[in-house]
Parts: sequence; structure tokens; C-alpha cells
Amino acid sequence: MKRSELLQEVRKMRFEEAYEGCKRGRLTQEEAARLLGVCDRTYRRYLVRYEEQGMEGLVDRRLGQISHRSAPVDEVMALADLYNHRYQGFTVKHFYSWYNRAHDGTRSYTWVKNTLQSKGLVPKTSRKGTHRKQRPRAPYTGMMLHQDGSTHEWVPGKLWDLIVTMDDASSEHYSMFFVDEEGTQSSFDGIKDVIEAHGVFASLYTDRGSHYWYTPETGGKVDKGNPTQFGCAMRQLGIEMIPAYSPEARGRSERVFRTHQDRLVKELALAGITDMKQANAYILKVYLPAFNDEFAIVPEEAASMFVPWAGTPIEDVLCEKYERTVGNDNCVKFHGLILQIPPDQYRYHYVRVKVRVHHYPDGNMAIFHGHIKLASYNSQGKEIVKKNKKAA
Repeated sequence: MKRSELLQEVRKMRFEEAYEGCKRGRLTQEEAARLLGVCDRTYRRYLVRYEEQGMEGLVDRRLGQISHRSAPVDEVMALADLYNHRYQGFTVKHFYSWYNRAHDGTRSYTWVKNTLQSKGLVPKTSRKGTHRKQRPRAPYTGMMLHQDGSTHEWVPGKLWDLIVTMDDASSEHYSMFFVDEEGTQSSFDGIKDVIEAHGVFASLYTDRGSHYWYTPETGGKVDKGNPTQFGCAMRQLGIEMIPAYSPEARGRSERVFRTHQDRLVKELALAGITDMKQANAYILKVYLPAFNDEFAIVPEEAASMFVPWAGTPIEDVLCEKYERTVGNDNCVKFHGLILQIPPDQYRYHYVRVKVRVHHYPDGNMAIFHGHIKLASYNSQGKEIVKKNKKAA
């Protein structure tokens, strides 16, 4: 029995009690009306209808009638067919996003959800889990960013790592892409995307992965005095790094990855994408803008803590750096390669001088002496001749 029909039956029983009370003089009409939860005038209307038609006169005539606001049967069937044949397995919220975006949907989320549940296409679930107090967000954009990776079977038979860099204040994703394996270079790429588009931010919240931190004891505290290659670059940029010591501490990014593992897998399959390059292009052009439109929120404060980066080219900051001593032949040995330093106007030679080798994400290299770039090399160790050898 529906709730409206149940309430109708209860109303009938209470009216009989009130009517008998008035008839026997135990209740006044005002008291009877109060028992039914109606005003005096409504109770007198009930009396007139009851005396003329009996108990049937109290039945709500609207029960059993089709609402004039009900959607046409054709529209309901079209929605069910759309979900069943094209978006099967999508959550209601994910389907509703596509329903509005790709199919010009006009109905509310609640109507779509109830329609799909009534057709048995999506299950009804109860809210589960213990109550937890949410960590307050950073009030300003650029005040704290999160970076994390998620290994998952994003396309059939292939495990990729999804690298996400997002703002704590708004949940806006500034960078998002697939790589074969998360590491220093992928982290640099995410930070570079942010700085080139928005500027340098204040702090970065990460897990204790080995490319972010040195951790002397497994499960222990990180060694902030012994930074990794990534940590050194963040120090040069003036970005504070904050380590997370539990999955719960990264709850905001963990929840986001659950959404991506559900939605992105289905969207890549829907688009027929199985190649990483195509997947990254899809993320950049389709998935990321739509995700930010739907999930990004307005931060508590309108101001931003992003500041433009000036000075050293950002690629010379976001790279691996290694100290080497120049040999007697003005050569530097690096990763099995011999890098020859060409003659220049600064010194007669660099024998036994300590220099710095920059290893870039694309495999190219450069040798620096202080802020001066002595030479650039390709991934095979061959010099790349350029007119300007000074770093900005």
C-alpha cells in the first residue's frame, strides 16, 4: 500500500473516533477537529460529506488519478532505452551528466533517478558508513594543492597510472593524465601544467611515495632534511611540501579517484579508446572540462595565492639534477654516456670543476656551472648546438 493510501485509511479511522465522540457528547467539534489535525471548517465539511455519502465521501478523489505533471510514457521509455543500450552500468549521477550534456535533457536529477530505479535499471541503495567530521578546505585557491596517482585497469588489459593535481579549496583539477608508472617525472609534469597555467602555489599535499620523500623507516616519519629530486625542486620554487600519514588524511583525493575509476573507465570504453595517447587527449579535451564544470566548487575566499613564476625557465627547475666532477678531458660521465663540454668564453677549461647535470623529462640533458648553461645534449649524449647558452 502506498503512503498516501495508508494515510487515507488512518484518516478514516480517526474520523470515526471523532464522529462517535461528538455524537456521544464526549468531544466538541473543535476538539474533534484538533484530533484530526484540521480546522473547524474542514471538520464541518467532513461532517456534511459523511452524512450525505457515508465513508466514501471522505475519500480523496485525487488518489488513483494520473498527475497532469507526469512525463509522457514515450519519454520514460526513451530514457530507459538510452540508459540500457548506451550507458548501462553508469551511476545515476554520471548518466545524468551525459543526459544533460549530450542529449539536451530537461528533467531533474531526482526524476531521472526515480525513473531508472522504477524500471529496475539501477538499484536503490542506502547510505552507509560511519559519521566523520570533514577536514576544512583551504580558503584560497593556490593555498594547498593535492597530487596523487592511481593505478587501475583504465582500459581492458592495461594497468596505467592516472596522475591528478587538484586544488584543495575548489577541487578543481588543474592537471590530469595517464603514464605507465608514477614517479618523479610524472610529478614534475603535473606541477609544470599548474605553474604554466596559473602560477606558483603555496603548498603541496602528497603521500609518502619514494619520489616525494625519503622515509628512513617503513611506515615512519619522512626525513624533511634529506629532500628527493622532487623535494629539491619544490624548495627552489618556494612550495612547502606536506606529507600525509594515512589514507584518511588524503580522503578528498581518494574519493575523487573512486569517481574517476567509475566514470573514466566507462567513458573511455564508450569512446572506444584503448591507446594512452588518445586517452590523454580525451581527458584534456572532453573529460577534464566536464568534470570541473560538474564537481569544482566556489572557494571560501575570492582571492588567489597563485603568483607568476619569473627567472629561471621552469623546465630547468622541474627536472632531475645531479652533481658531477669534470674529468681531465673536459667530459662528464652520466648514466653511461660521455658528455663533452665545448670551449666557451668563461673559462679555459673545466677540469675537476663540480658541475650540475640536468636530466629533463624528454630524455635530453644539460650541464650547468652555477647559473650558466655550458651545453645541451640529446638523449644519446650528442650536443645540441644553440646560440644562447645562458640560463635566463
